[in-house]
Order: sequence, then C-alpha cells, then structure tokens
Amino acid sequence: MDVSPTQPLLPYIRYAEYAVRDKWHFPERRLLDYLFIYIQEGQLWVTAEGIKHSFGAGDICVLQPNDLHEFHIASPTITPYVHLDIFYNERREQSFMTKPGQVDLSAYAHFMQPRLNDLSGVHIPLKLSASLAARCKDAIMKLVGGFGHTDIIDRLETQITATELVAVLLRHYRSVKESPPSHSRSHDLKWITSYFSSRLSDPLTLADMAHRAQLSPSRFSAVFRQQFGVSPYRYLLHMRIQHAEELLRRSALTLHEIAAYCGFANEHHFSYSFKKMTGQSPGAYRSEAKL
Repeated sequence: MDVSPTQPLLPYIRYAEYAVRDKWHFPERRLLDYLFIYIQEGQLWVTAEGIKHSFGAGDICVLQPNDLHEFHIASPTITPYVHLDIFYNERREQSFMTKPGQVDLSAYAHFMQPRLNDLSGVHIPLKLSASLAARCKDAIMKLVGGFGHTDIIDRLETQITATELVAVLLRHYRSVKESPPSHSRSHDLKWITSYFSSRLSDPLTLADMAHRAQLSPSRFSAVFRQQFGVSPYRYLLHMRIQHAEELLRRSALTLHEIAAYCGFANEHHFSYSFKKMTGQSPGAYRSEAKL
C-alpha cells in the first residue's frame, strides 16, 4: 500500500498483552497492522520472509504490515507485545489481528496499514539496535499496561506513548541523505482554504498570501492558479460570497455587518460583488432564501 508523507498518523492500540509462554509455535501468517514484541526473558525465533532470526532478552522485534512471519519458542519466555495501527483508518475498529495461516490478505486490503519502510529514506529493521531497544522497552511496557483502560487521561497518555514510540523509530532510522528535497513542500497550498477562512474579514493582499507561502508574489500566483484553476483573488472572493450567502440565509445580520464579516470594504462593494457573482442583490437573495 502506498504511503503519503502527509497521511495522518494516529496510533490505535488493537491489542496488548504481557505474554508468558513455555514451548510455543505460531504458524505462518501476514499482518494487517504493526506488531512490537519486547523479549523480556528467554529467546524467541522469528522466521520473516523465509529468514530465521534470533531474539534474546532485551531485544525488540518490529513486524510491519504484510510481513510474512512465524514464531518459535523452545523454552519459557516473557514477551510483552502490542498490535497497533500507526496510520489513521476510519475502519480501524473493524480490522483485526490475523490468525495462523492467513497469508493471502487481498480480501482485507482496505484494512492494510501503510508500511513505515515505504516512506522515503526510512528503513526500520526487524530487530531494533540495542541502544534503541533500551529506549523503547519502557514505551512498550506502558502500552501493555495501559491497554484497555477507559479513563480518558489514561487513554490520552497511552495515545501519547504510542505516538512518541513511532517518532523515536523514525528519528533513528530515517536517512536524511535519502529524503527528497523539502523545498517542494512550500508549494503545496492545501492549507490555503483554512488560511483564507481565518482571515476572511481581513484586507488580504497578494503579498500577504505569498509571504505566508514563502514564495514571491508572481510565483505564488502561478502555483495557486496551477493548483486551483483560478487566481488567488478570485478564489478568495468566491469564499467571501459563499460565507455571505450563509449569513444571509441563517442570520439576522445587517448588510453592513455581513460586508464587514466577509472582508468587503463597505456595503456598496459587497452588494456590487455579490450581484456580479450570483446574479442577485444580497437583499433579493435573502428574501428568496426565506420563502
């Protein structure tokens, strides 16, 4: 599954357990979510994508979505573990921990989490480095201990712990050298609607908009038109008229007040712009809306 750098990250703990086992074998399967295992005591063998790996006390195993794996334990172990989603999925509560033998997950593709290793410049190994494992074990234990708590503060603290755990992994295993240049990020104007909404009553200039986007006015205008198909002023005017229509329909504000709320210089400017765009005067629009 492709992953966008702007895709929302909102960890969701599906299940966590303080597992104490003797001899044990979990057959081959693939995952829909992430699995963090802390080997507190004993030894765990993980066969991932056909390669056998040994984990001892103090190690942490990180399995990512769609990883093919199986587990073997030959002696008593204590292995606290956490199943979680990292990226937000509106159907996350319907997703599940896969069962033994579930290797074809094509029917559940809508639940499949994106892989962190598919992010540019990121490679998180199956076994975390010793220094990082020492830092992450406390987070895993907190997640195990906090799982199932219904108190709102406990839930919030668990959410924070999971988010911090992911952040630690990305900071440690992201290669700056392999990351794409970030200058293009300032050309993404998806935020502009919120920016305009928060300043709808202000006398915004092209220079103000360009400064917020960290672009020259001419470059900002070109990028804006490329992304939205109209000039910045035209887009802003459309938002102002839309807001004016809502206020005319749903409030008893005067035309003078609506003009001020929507960023027009005066009532005359508002009435002229409104009629030019909608074909009706503000008064006629309000009267018709109340019929």
